Amino acid sequence: MKTYNQNNFHKHTFCLWTEVSLSDFEVQQPQFKSKSGSEYYFTDEGVYRMSNHWGRATNCRWRLVSQGNYKSQHTKVGFAKWTDFYPNDETAKLFFIQVDFEQKSVDFYHKDMPLYDGKAILRNAAEAAKTIKNIKQVLNEEDWAKYLVYEDLEELRMEIVEQLVHSNLNFNEIKKTFYSI
Repeated sequence: MKTYNQNNFHKHTFCLWTEVSLSDFEVQQPQFKSKSGSEYYFTDEGVYRMSNHWGRATNCRWRLVSQGNYKSQHTKVGFAKWTDFYPNDETAKLFFIQVDFEQKSVDFYHKDMPLYDGKAILRNAAEAAKTIKNIKQVLNEEDWAKYLVYEDLEELRMEIVEQLVHSNLNFNEIKKTFYSI
C-alpha cells in the first residue's frame, strides 16, 4: 500500500477529513496555500486543511466529516492522518456504498478502508454517484413506487436499497421485479 505524506497526499487521493473546531485550531502560518485559497498545515501525523470547499478537489475526493451541518462556502478546518489517504482513480472500481436507514443517509467509501466488509459491490466514482442518487430517491421520495406492487413501503425501500448496494442491477431492473402484471 502506498504511503502518503506532504509531498503526495494531494495527488489522486480519497480521504475522509475530520472536522476540527476553529477555536481548537491554533492558527499559524500555512505551509502551503492552494490557488483556490485552501491552506495546509503539516504535522508528523497528518495534515490540517482550512477551506471553504470540500468534495472534489482537483483530482481528489475529499469529504469533510462535519460536527454539524456543513454548508459549502463556509470555512472549516479538517484533519487527516497520513494513513487516512487512499488512492483515487475515477475509472477503477474502488468505492462501496453504505446506507443508514434510520438517518436516511447514504455515502460512499474506499474499499481499502477498514469498514469495508467485502459484501457491497465495488463501483467507480461515476457508478457510485449514480447509485447514491437512486438510493436517495428511494429513501426520501414516493413517486418511484407509484406502479409497483407492495404491501409495506418501508420494507420495499429496504429491499430495493439492499439490492442497489449488493448487486450490479440498476434501479430500473430492480423495479421491474415489483411491477404488477
